[in-house]
Amino acid sequence: MADIAPSQVHSDTSHPLHSSNSAGKWFLPVFALVLICGLGYVAYALARDLTTAVAVPWILLGLALLIALGFEFVNGFHDTANAVATVIYTRSMPAEFAVIWSGFFNFLGVLTSSGAVAFGILALLPVELILQVGSGSGLAMVFALLIAAIVWNLGTWYLGLPSSSSHTLVGSIIGVGLANQFLAPAGTATSGVDWSQATNIGLSLLISPLIGFGLSAVLLLVMKLLVRNEALYAEPKGNQPPPLWIRAILIFTCTGVSFAHGSNDGQKGMGLIMLILIGLVPTAFALNRTPDVNYLEAYKSASAQVETALGKYVKPGVTVADYKAEVSNAVKNKTWTDATTPALQQYIHQTSAEVAGFPTLEAVPTNLVGNVRNDIYLIGEALKLIDKQKLLPMDAGDLTAVTNYHKAVDNATKFIPLWVKVAVAIALGLGTMVGWKRIVVTVGEKIGKTHLTYGQGAAAEVVAMVTIASADHLGLPVSTTHVLSSGVAGTMAANGSGLQWSTVRNMLMAWVLTLPASIAIAFVLFVIMRQVF
Repeated sequence: MADIAPSQVHSDTSHPLHSSNSAGKWFLPVFALVLICGLGYVAYALARDLTTAVAVPWILLGLALLIALGFEFVNGFHDTANAVATVIYTRSMPAEFAVIWSGFFNFLGVLTSSGAVAFGILALLPVELILQVGSGSGLAMVFALLIAAIVWNLGTWYLGLPSSSSHTLVGSIIGVGLANQFLAPAGTATSGVDWSQATNIGLSLLISPLIGFGLSAVLLLVMKLLVRNEALYAEPKGNQPPPLWIRAILIFTCTGVSFAHGSNDGQKGMGLIMLILIGLVPTAFALNRTPDVNYLEAYKSASAQVETALGKYVKPGVTVADYKAEVSNAVKNKTWTDATTPALQQYIHQTSAEVAGFPTLEAVPTNLVGNVRNDIYLIGEALKLIDKQKLLPMDAGDLTAVTNYHKAVDNATKFIPLWVKVAVAIALGLGTMVGWKRIVVTVGEKIGKTHLTYGQGAAAEVVAMVTIASADHLGLPVSTTHVLSSGVAGTMAANGSGLQWSTVRNMLMAWVLTLPASIAIAFVLFVIMRQVF
């Protein structure tokens, strides 16, 4: 599958990957400097945060973090190569400099990301695995899904196929969820996959390549109607860079795609690292110890409001023996009964009373942190059944109280320390600088039958940039690989250039196989690792 002949033969002197330039001499020094400074900061910040930990399983923590950052490193050289392919093959930037440039803006994208995508993907996982992430099943979950994602990513990278890291991670999470349900004793309420969330994410991954293909084709045709400058639609001539204005457009689109990719894809690694930290050192990371100083007052106010709101919907005569078990069953089964409403009301009251006894979240005793975090997290998942799935119809004002309290809950349990962002940003950025050539060659030479033109590169990257940024705003993962490679194919089709169907067939095969393959690998790994942990 990897031995797809390029559409045309380049000599060493004319090929854009082989042209000599001064950027190459800066590559290793920049790589080393970023790595040393980044690792130094991450080590300092991690050690500082771990001062509140009761006990630290250093070997297991180090191994888990190494695998998680390894996933982002592979993601960097697997996915981000798509962002630099167009500027390299249109000779807008020298190859080495383009890679460093893209890595830097991936770094910035990660640092400025919101975290919504991270926790959106983690919502696919069974709730009980998240609540018991420090247990044997939780550790098996983390290692199984990480290793499965890395194995498939490395395999497709080795074959030079632009497959999706997002697609792979989602498949791995689904595989773990199915395995967890498979291993559960018969008759238990153990949950598998949150199929409603999986459907939303699946649709975003399914539609994004179609958007990339269609919109890129349309944009190129519109450009030809509005911008009648033949230079924009010409192939690069020799080793000469394009006219300055065309070069500026292509560099801008490469920058935008790199930044958007970092902002979207980098969040997956953040979410996985937070799972690891909460599971292995919960006393340090289970609760957000650094929220706003007025957080607890806002939390108590929101708690009182939602208790009052829920009280309006409690039916007379309904009693609950175990409010926590009732809420837990509702979350696992995605159902709502008459007993769920008073149970959730009691659960919120008890948890709020426990938290309100301390001046700040940082003051919560270490022996209570794990329990408080799980209680708050489970309440948040129950609130989703109201404000997301509308299982309990409420008036607009009462629903606002639920939404406000839900935000307060998320602020306490869904957070990402700055050093985690820096670690992921470094892994993603350095990955971009290391293994980019295989995918770049596929995108630049093996999709269309003719050389990529300036206009085609610009159209594909503008669509990729806008699509990824929009998905990031909605908190949905999207595949940079699928959007941009299908965008290049769309411009080739619109231009009448023709497609290399052997490459397109292999890309489609990778797209079709990624989900079932990653599900199967993660399923098997989880079953095996449950025997280890």
